[in-house]
Amino acid sequence: MDLPLGDGTTSLSLPSCDVDVARPPGGDPVSPRTVAETAMESPHGPPLASLVNPADDVAIVVTDVTRDTPDDVLVDVLFEHLPVPRENVTIVVGLGLHRPMTDEELRDGLGEYAPLAVNHDPHAAVTLGAVDGCPIAVHPAVADADVVVSTGMVEPHQYAGFSGGAKTVVIGAGSEAIIRYTHGPEMLSRDGVRLGRVRGNPFRETLDRAGLIAGPDFCLNVTKGPDGFLGAAAGDPTSVVRSLASTARDALSVSVDADYDAVVCGVGAPKDANLYQATRAATYVALGDCNPLTARGRLVVPAALGEGAGEGTGERRFFDALSSATDADSLYESMRAGYEPGAQRAFVVARVLREHDVYVTNSAAPDVVEDCLMHARDSVEDAVDPGSRVLVVPDALNTLLV
Repeated sequence: MDLPLGDGTTSLSLPSCDVDVARPPGGDPVSPRTVAETAMESPHGPPLASLVNPADDVAIVVTDVTRDTPDDVLVDVLFEHLPVPRENVTIVVGLGLHRPMTDEELRDGLGEYAPLAVNHDPHAAVTLGAVDGCPIAVHPAVADADVVVSTGMVEPHQYAGFSGGAKTVVIGAGSEAIIRYTHGPEMLSRDGVRLGRVRGNPFRETLDRAGLIAGPDFCLNVTKGPDGFLGAAAGDPTSVVRSLASTARDALSVSVDADYDAVVCGVGAPKDANLYQATRAATYVALGDCNPLTARGRLVVPAALGEGAGEGTGERRFFDALSSATDADSLYESMRAGYEPGAQRAFVVARVLREHDVYVTNSAAPDVVEDCLMHARDSVEDAVDPGSRVLVVPDALNTLLV
């Protein structure tokens, strides 16, 4: 069988192993433009045009290159419902602590709207209020806007349950303060903060409360399955996420046993561009509703890693934490006292490494993998012992093992 690797695939053959494949049921793929237009006609709450006056300044916060969101399509659909001139709109790329997008990436992601786009700088955020004593600050164009709109992808997320909704603005266009608060060890250890859960999730609830301060006032989100986009929803951010999370959960859930020697976790572009993002595959599998591995079973992640560990502030902190550690146990215990925003991925990876080995294969950066307490191999076959019972999850970031 073939597994995703970068923009292409890599073949997998394990003839000496007992292999099962976890393929979510998915659904019939739909045109993102068609479902986005339908969603805008039947939003959760008032329509966008009723929220905007012709003289208003509007900020549209979009996702960055780490998300496979059809932002060009969604922004185009939003403009059809905005009663303001083009010059009144600023598009803010919600980077969080990721690296800025290049001009070429902006053109690829936003098409004709790329000239309106600015990369977010978390150090230049403007404070608008606070949640639980944590300042809520956003990009100046968002802070100054009369109306804040966002795009987003509602997909499984390790902490928020599902991404999308207010997260695009609060985290993507926010400051280090909210990232430090929401991604710190105290928050991540709370009951309910887990993959696939929206209701009763303190992380998601914090984002939604912060969104009442910072925006968005209106969002247009999509969700997708293994074969393509499944649907869209527009309007009130909390309602949008709950609606699309329900759609995604039905399409992405797979019932599995819990006695595999190895799980092969497919990623592919854009998430396998760097180790920071690619390790999501391992943590989503091991820290989801059902960990399918035996004790000391291994996780195998084929990933291109063209950017190595990653180039943003968060990615560098992730690499520094893992590469400076001697072992996963000591790193996990030391990070329980706190860490800088971005390093939370190292904390979660260390949590998994305490129980399981992680092998990253097929990459352009094997030295980076080895520096980060993981194992590099040339191929998936090199990372799996003969005779193993193996579960293959072709799209680990969009599969919920239950």
